[in-house]
Amino acid sequence: MLGELIGEMQGRVSSQRVIDVKGPTMESSVMARGSFKGVQVTETLTYVANTSSKGVLHGVGNGIITTEDGDVATYSGEGIGTFDASGVLNWRGAIFFETSSEGKLGFLNNIVGVFEAQVDAQGNFTDKTWEWK
Repeated sequence: MLGELIGEMQGRVSSQRVIDVKGPTMESSVMARGSFKGVQVTETLTYVANTSSKGVLHGVGNGIITTEDGDVATYSGEGIGTFDASGVLNWRGAIFFETSSEGKLGFLNNIVGVFEAQVDAQGNFTDKTWEWK
């Protein structure tokens, strides 16, 4: 069951590199800021995406979420990306959170989230995550 919205992030793609020309496969890194349940955080995300013959992307990634006072949570995720008519890449997928924190990000330990993310042609990134109960 889809639960409450727990995270909203905004940022930019900070780097990209070609992993393989067959597919092709690219690695992208994102730096973003936002909040998880009202806690201000910074996120660093790196994902690798393969493109199918039909233009659909399959991505697998890992991320780190940190608060200003040092709380840390990590996640791994997987999603499917498609381009819309305006060139925006729309991602949908699931992420699996983990943390040893008992502080502000402690609620993320062993939570599964579902996300919607967008990357526009200029590399601007937005993301919303809901808890999957």
